[in-house]
Amino acid sequence: MSHRRPRSRPLPHYSSIAAPLLALTLADLSAAALASDCPAPGQWQREGNVVDTATLMAELAEHRVVLLGEQHERLAHHRWQLHTLAGLHAREPGMAVGLEMLPRKAQPALDAWVAGELDEAAFLAESDWLGAWGYDPEFYLPILHFARMQRIPLLALNVTPALRQRLTAEGWEAVPVAERHGITPPAAASAGYREALAAIYANHPSEGEYEAGLERFIDAQLVWDRAMAQGLAEATEEAALVVGLMGQGHVSYGHGVPHQLADLGIDAAVSLLPWQRDDDCTPPEGVADALFTLGDETAFEPPEPQRLGILIAAHEDGVRVVGVGEQSLAEALGLVEGDLIVEAAGRPVRRPVELTDLVHRQTPGTLLPLTVTRNGVTEELLARFPLRDGVR
Repeated sequence: MSHRRPRSRPLPHYSSIAAPLLALTLADLSAAALASDCPAPGQWQREGNVVDTATLMAELAEHRVVLLGEQHERLAHHRWQLHTLAGLHAREPGMAVGLEMLPRKAQPALDAWVAGELDEAAFLAESDWLGAWGYDPEFYLPILHFARMQRIPLLALNVTPALRQRLTAEGWEAVPVAERHGITPPAAASAGYREALAAIYANHPSEGEYEAGLERFIDAQLVWDRAMAQGLAEATEEAALVVGLMGQGHVSYGHGVPHQLADLGIDAAVSLLPWQRDDDCTPPEGVADALFTLGDETAFEPPEPQRLGILIAAHEDGVRVVGVGEQSLAEALGLVEGDLIVEAAGRPVRRPVELTDLVHRQTPGTLLPLTVTRNGVTEELLARFPLRDGVR
């Protein structure tokens, strides 16, 4: 049964602006002049003006889709998402929440969680959270608990990397509709989005011809965007309001998911982002329909997780190194592109998430043994993670 009500006039929907998503950091969200006084932490702003929270929440609750962008490893962003969800739910109890974090095959685990049938450990296992997403579940558990407490439906919006790769490599017509969850082919990327994605792709190691690789990268991103947009659009048939949680790159400047939603007939989706002000207090024009001003949350963020400084991919014999960062721990160890990491801490590693999770959990100053094969030769390496003050 639909909870749909007559909708008020939608918030302005910004057109696409050609700005590289790679440059969209919290510092860069302060690039254009703002005529009004600088918003204080905890205030919202829209079109350069401070807007009352109660007024904004009432307006947002009248829309079909609201998108909350995030930086995945910023705890403050997830706290902001939780507070915003609570404000929206107070206005519209017939709300559902869509998650980029999980593919559609995890929907039974989400349903069981909301129904109170799983504890945290069982939910993380049944949803394959670490395999599907990899980011620390502690960032998201307060949101998940809020949804369960209020019996808010949670929706798995994503698709598996295997399906994304298949659609990119074989094309949409080659994959039966049922095997792609009924997801329709995406609208073409705007010129601004292509420019943004090209900037990201240029900073990743690539194999083979550059232009062909870039097109595959853009096609894969469009699969991601379309899957989430269609999941949100379909949810509006039952829920009065659908809120999507996803990375800010899928939300900003009207690119990504808003663009695909418009192609699906939902052209009044609202994009919201948290914003860290600086001395200029000048967010860029058109990055989102409204911005929430954060204070300096640095002291309240968890420490940065440990990193080897490598890009990795799955391989049948282990985890393959596809890129090594300059001045990284991996470079100091002598790791090079093409190496296979087959064991870590004496345990076999078969999926990138297994190695990433193990590395992230290392404490400063500890040692991590790695077994690496290169051209058929096996070598034992010892990664020493630096102390927080930089002393090894």
